[in-house]
Amino acid sequence: MYGFIKKESDLKIEDAIYDEVVDAGDGWMHELLPGQTFRILDMEGNQAVDTTFYDMTNPEDHYGAVTTIVMQQNIYLTTGSILRTESGKPLLEITADLTGRHDTLGGACSSQSNTVRYAREKIDMHNCRDSFMLQLAKSDSGIQKRDLAPNINFFMNVPVTKEGGLKFDDGVSAPGKYVEMKALEHTMVLISNCPQLNNPCNAYNPTPVRLLIWDTK
Repeated sequence: MYGFIKKESDLKIEDAIYDEVVDAGDGWMHELLPGQTFRILDMEGNQAVDTTFYDMTNPEDHYGAVTTIVMQQNIYLTTGSILRTESGKPLLEITADLTGRHDTLGGACSSQSNTVRYAREKIDMHNCRDSFMLQLAKSDSGIQKRDLAPNINFFMNVPVTKEGGLKFDDGVSAPGKYVEMKALEHTMVLISNCPQLNNPCNAYNPTPVRLLIWDTK
């Protein structure tokens, strides 16, 4: 069912044209040109990286979770997965992956979901939706709050129960693990390096990630 496909990359870090560390709880927004390869590296292990994508030729056509799941017939992502927009357009392809699967169902934490899942007093805790909106507010891309899209939770482990529910389990990553994807179109990447302290997706200890880009046309 899961179709785990672990594959190492042959790209060297010293050849990257972009290299940045994003602290736990921070956001990041950056364009990828067609043919560029993008890596998310889990520096300390067991970190969840909430990520979504936009087609910059038509930013309203953002990453589509349902389209991606249906067309690959799998709820998890790994090497060979094509990340598609809501219209079905291929945006990126996962070309290397050291963990074997990534979540498409768990969504991004918000102040509202923190109160529902955990407790009312959690409403003021930092969350991924706030990180997304802050990045959009600082951007001149024209993408706005109304354009917030479904997201992928890279490295996050969200099994589906026999009853059809979702569980938030310990992550499947480890220090130095990464996922790498090649841009098939001009793509905007929007990330929240998840600050979640209330479930084991970050081992209750959010940590930094490293983001790298290569020109691989």
